[in-house]
Amino acid sequence: MLDTYLSAVPAYGRDYKSKKELLIDWEAGKDFAMMSFRGATYFSIMDIKSLKENGVRQINFRYRKQMQVCTITL
Repeated sequence: MLDTYLSAVPAYGRDYKSKKELLIDWEAGKDFAMMSFRGATYFSIMDIKSLKENGVRQINFRYRKQMQVCTITL
């Protein structure tokens, strides 16, 4: 089972200058990567049901060269 939260970064080298830009792509179904010691696992808004079933309740998205955080509660 996963933790109650996970940290994620935009996939494929993308980055965002604002929370608004990040949320637009999240809602559009773009991929994000959750990082772990096993490597990156990609997911999108389409995976919310599975994430919830595995105990995830919050996603912390890092953006703006990973200096800012946008938190979404599931």
